[in-house]
Amino acid sequence: MAVHCKYIIEGVTEDGRKFRPSDWIDRVASMMASYGKSHRLVYSDLLHPELYQGQKCLIIDTELEIKNPGMFEYVMHFAKSNNLKTSKVCELVESQLGA
Repeated sequence: MAVHCKYIIEGVTEDGRKFRPSDWIDRVASMMASYGKSHRLVYSDLLHPELYQGQKCLIIDTELEIKNPGMFEYVMHFAKSNNLKTSKVCELVESQLGA
């Protein structure tokens, strides 16, 4: 069975304080973003901002560790060194299950 996981890094520290600067999620996510045909910034599916339980968070797909290990290590180190609340969420990928 295939399991697909993502890391969710929240904008608060483990002790509940709001992390500053408040735009850090967009700054980190933009490191892997590119400009689309509409000349607007398009975030990577592997590293992007997203609302999770009503809060803006940074989502890291575990595929990033395989496709860009340096970026994965940088972001995880950033979260750990700033004591940011991080969780891992996994889901069963049905499309990869045998019939």
